[in-house]
Amino acid sequence: MIHELGAEFTGEGTHFAVFSENAEAIELCLFSEDGAEETARLELPSREGSVFSGYLPGIRPGQLYGLRAHGPYDPANGHRFNPNKLLLDPYAREVSGAVQWDDALWGYDLSTGDDTTFDPRDSAPFMVKSVVQDPDFDWEGDKALSRPWTETVIYEAHVRGLTMTHPDVPEALRGTYEGMASEPIIAHLQKLGVSAIELLPSQFFLDDRMLLDQGLSNYWGYQTLGFFAPEPRFLRTGDLAPRAIRQFKDMVKRFHKAGIEVIMDVVYNHTAEGSERGPTMCFRGLDNASYYMLSPENPRFSFDNTGTGNTLSVAHPMVLRMVLDSLRYWVQVMHVDGFRFDLASTLGREGHGFDREGGFFDAIRQDPILAAVKLIAEPWDVGLGGYQVGGFPYPFREWNDKFRDDVRAFWRGDEGLVGDMAQRLIGSPVQFNHSDRGATSSINFLAAHDGFTLMDTVSFNDRHNEANGEGGADGHDNNLSDNMGAEGATDDDVITAARARRRRAMVATLMVSQGVPMMLSGDEIGNSQQGNNNVYCQDNALAWLDWEAKDDAFLDFCSRMIALRRQFPVLAQENFLMGETGDNERVEIAWFQPDGRAMDQELWSQPGLRVLGMLVDYSTREVFLDGGRPLFTVINAGDGLDFTLPEGDWVRVLDTARDDPFTEEAVDREQAAISPASLCLFRPA
Repeated sequence: MIHELGAEFTGEGTHFAVFSENAEAIELCLFSEDGAEETARLELPSREGSVFSGYLPGIRPGQLYGLRAHGPYDPANGHRFNPNKLLLDPYAREVSGAVQWDDALWGYDLSTGDDTTFDPRDSAPFMVKSVVQDPDFDWEGDKALSRPWTETVIYEAHVRGLTMTHPDVPEALRGTYEGMASEPIIAHLQKLGVSAIELLPSQFFLDDRMLLDQGLSNYWGYQTLGFFAPEPRFLRTGDLAPRAIRQFKDMVKRFHKAGIEVIMDVVYNHTAEGSERGPTMCFRGLDNASYYMLSPENPRFSFDNTGTGNTLSVAHPMVLRMVLDSLRYWVQVMHVDGFRFDLASTLGREGHGFDREGGFFDAIRQDPILAAVKLIAEPWDVGLGGYQVGGFPYPFREWNDKFRDDVRAFWRGDEGLVGDMAQRLIGSPVQFNHSDRGATSSINFLAAHDGFTLMDTVSFNDRHNEANGEGGADGHDNNLSDNMGAEGATDDDVITAARARRRRAMVATLMVSQGVPMMLSGDEIGNSQQGNNNVYCQDNALAWLDWEAKDDAFLDFCSRMIALRRQFPVLAQENFLMGETGDNERVEIAWFQPDGRAMDQELWSQPGLRVLGMLVDYSTREVFLDGGRPLFTVINAGDGLDFTLPEGDWVRVLDTARDDPFTEEAVDREQAAISPASLCLFRPA
């Protein structure tokens, strides 16, 4: 018996299988090559364990198909079956065509606004079709890179955003998977020195009808409908273009040959079908009551922890299986190296709320395939108790927005942050040093797709989101930014130089901190989004990287900072550094003020303090570490001063305030001059 769900080509025909606990019957619909004509409609003959299945001989890769589900249309009890609506196979490996928004895609009569009505129109002419696939592919010996977390530097990027204006990427490849892994892009990533590229959503997603009506689109892609299919808009087209999964595999293989891992941003917390008032395109029509969390008081309504209208019911065993099958598919068949989970708190929600020992996490941890790849949580959602930074179990790592916020605030001159900065420099142990978690648990970042770019953080006081069509009110307003004297671009050389200095200090902080650094694509070249901190709907030059305005000097600085991080392994440890203990047996981290005093409770709470010295001494574990000698770091967000260094001879290897930050300088006296608004790093002579 074939146990796989979806469409599995056997060499002689295709086996189809789909889960629905509450359907009475499932029909398989076959379509012509162009998807315009429904050529056959066959009821799947077998049902066992709520899986409907059937085998059709002679059905080969490339066949277009869809599903129709029969059952009660009873919204009051959570059931929304409507066989007039063609449904995407949840396990479809490829989709054909594009959704054409029409009222027929809704299971109810949209014109009435009443979601309890029943719409009899056929939605097939407006729906994408599922495609039977042949997974055969020559990987040429490609294997997972399995780079240690301590050697990982992540680069978050959008397939279109990274490539659309790059002058050296062939025009036909811009915005495609092939363009993403083209030689110019790979050369840039290698020059920068990143080890992993984190792709914004690349599974099949929809453009919201509301956005299209406004002339906008779903640029970021956080409206997934197909968890197994590559997003078609990133495909190269034409008669000679390979099938979708081949194009995605080619991209992964090219990245691996360049020594770069591929991490996918995945959305398993909700789907593109929205609330109970949304369209019926897949899960809602197959089994609304099983695939989605519904209000326990009134199952007519969706239960929304995500702010998108619905929440996928990952606590249901077959929905959990679908998510796990999808993850394993991308690892085993598509060779990706890991995942970043959007709104991951939702995945840990059980009947009583978030549970770090919940079914999803337990299933991941016991899975020999998934437990071995890189797993990154966005550790929050919009539901009650959804903010869970530090609350996820091993082997998950987590986006640490506390790092972003504290670093931004410290370098713009906010007071009272030296204690918080000390935490961020050593991997945020308050959040992560528990439950046998390591110092690489924190994914440190200065900027991500959601919010200001690094350049905009030093160029704008306020968000400027008017282009999004919501009166500039969308996006968050806690940007912790500072325009440094002019709102937006300026010809003032003094302001321009000050902005560059602050960006250097911030990137240096990122690279000398324990944890795993992540950079937003474009930050290394000074990319601006003109103050828009929510470009989710801007598939245009506003959101694409502006390669023409590339800041080569800052790119060189970022590249050399990543290289410096690798030069000193003490900056990226698996274990948390040990502070001073009662018996004083081992001290790996110590803190100082400019006069040489060790920090004490009084100094930590000193008002107006904006400077801190950090001594990292890993020599007690040098037998396990190549290059375990001490390093001394000074972060100074205030005025220039002299800093008394720890005993010994030191060499300055970094001063972010200087024209050439990396010029080595022997410090032949006890005190070192520290420039205003700078980060300095010293090694033993």
